[in-house]
Amino acid sequence: MIPLELYLLLSSILFTIGLYGLVTQRSGIKLMMCVELLLNSANINLVAFSAYLPNVNGQVFALFSIALAAAEAGVGFAILITLYRLYGTIDLDNINVMRW
Repeated sequence: MIPLELYLLLSSILFTIGLYGLVTQRSGIKLMMCVELLLNSANINLVAFSAYLPNVNGQVFALFSIALAAAEAGVGFAILITLYRLYGTIDLDNINVMRW
């Protein structure tokens, strides 16, 4: 059986990569990919702790998190497609329509 620490190490590496990408990237697609990395690192934690404890609550929460990520991706891509049609770019530095 794989030790819990290795799952936590993998999850922390994925979270760090996602957070770094979220801070440094300006493209809408890359930002959404980084948010997905953050959610997947949380899912790894939930499933790992659920596997090492005698209950399945973590796995149920992971399923809800996956459903939330799918809905977020659908809405986010729809917004990005609309912004691309209007402005011809998905670079978020050039788009300021959501500001006051």
